[in-house]
Amino acid sequence: MNIKQINRQIKRSIGLYCTKCVFTLLRVLPRWCVYIFAESTARIGYYIAVRHRRIAQESLRIAFEGKKTEKEIKAIIIGCFSAMVKGMLEVFASMGNPKILDKMVAVEGRENLDKALAKGKGVILVSAHFGNFPLLLTKLAILGYKVNVVVRKMRDEKADEYFRIKRDALGVKSIYSHPRNTCVQNSIDALRKNELVFMLMDQNFGTGGVFVDFFGRKAATATGPVVFALRTEAIILPVFIIGGGNNTHRLIIEKELELRHDSDRQLVIQNGVADITKIIEKYIRQYPAEWGWIHRRWKTQPKKTKEDSDDKKN
Repeated sequence: MNIKQINRQIKRSIGLYCTKCVFTLLRVLPRWCVYIFAESTARIGYYIAVRHRRIAQESLRIAFEGKKTEKEIKAIIIGCFSAMVKGMLEVFASMGNPKILDKMVAVEGRENLDKALAKGKGVILVSAHFGNFPLLLTKLAILGYKVNVVVRKMRDEKADEYFRIKRDALGVKSIYSHPRNTCVQNSIDALRKNELVFMLMDQNFGTGGVFVDFFGRKAATATGPVVFALRTEAIILPVFIIGGGNNTHRLIIEKELELRHDSDRQLVIQNGVADITKIIEKYIRQYPAEWGWIHRRWKTQPKKTKEDSDDKKN
């Protein structure tokens, strides 16, 4: 093990230790202290996290194309940072005391979920890095639903194992996105047991997905939920959690997303992904500070064809 690896291991160990300390502290601190700390940290973070601030500014300018002033953009970014810090602290707090979600998170549209499960084909919950989505999963698990979440494994194996055990204790089962074949099989198995499988669909997917419109610009997007739905006949339900007054949240379960069937399977996938992305965009436009703008969503763009070059020349 070289010096660089040793330093990395030390940093990860310190990080995990601090995480456990915060987790313990949140079990005894009153909630108002937690939120004051979150607001203060978010405002400090706006000035310290220069790289993330610049990415957020770039993303907001792309999305709103001059429709937001710099003052409005700054307010959204601070709100975004605040939501992330609050979200992390709320997750830690709920891990130690899940009962706090009884009053903290209200559910709207539960009948849509029960109707979908009654079909016996499983339910694919699609969402985004929007609001405190981990609380969404915990709330559904507390209500008695069998919840699975597709997650990417953390680089720090000890930290990953720590959070996996915490999710398991709350009734949220982890399905790791890699290796891919295992992820596919575990997801299909869960759906065939008529369980819930939660997937996020709002991050750049490189060259492995399809390109759909997102804020008027092409964005590489994962196809997994639609592919699974076609393969298993599972129901797709968009779900979102929105922060409200008094540090409460609204968990909204949308009606079933009906795929536009066609003899061309690829077209069905393309249209399905586009429809889901439109719903995600609708929520982000309405509640911009709830989304994670620090991600380069439009990083991958379609390759320019010869026809595109010819059109520019003309």
